[in-house]
Amino acid sequence: MLAAMYEVVGEARDGKSLLESAMQLQPDVLVIDISMPILSGIEAAQNLKEMGTKAKIVFLTVHDDPDFALAALAAGASGYVTKSRMSMDLVRAIEEALAGRCFISPSLNMEDSNRF
Repeated sequence: MLAAMYEVVGEARDGKSLLESAMQLQPDVLVIDISMPILSGIEAAQNLKEMGTKAKIVFLTVHDDPDFALAALAAGASGYVTKSRMSMDLVRAIEEALAGRCFISPSLNMEDSNRF
């Protein structure tokens, strides 16, 4: 889906290899799942920010709970897309992240949350 619009430079199967690949490849954007082996996506995002990555982070996940979105944002994410809305939201989330803005799939109803 993304290869038609972007140069996809790598992929990782777990949080540890994500850290290694991201620091080696220095991508502009990382699309990360929350549920990854070894390190969760949120833990990996926290580590990446501590390591000084400049990459924008967009989460693509099955978790449609606002608490997960808030944790992702606290870890430094610029975007949060639920897999059920991937075809509608992923490219927009990446574009918003590259423009320095935040995007969250509308299905999360973050506006209704007192926590956001």
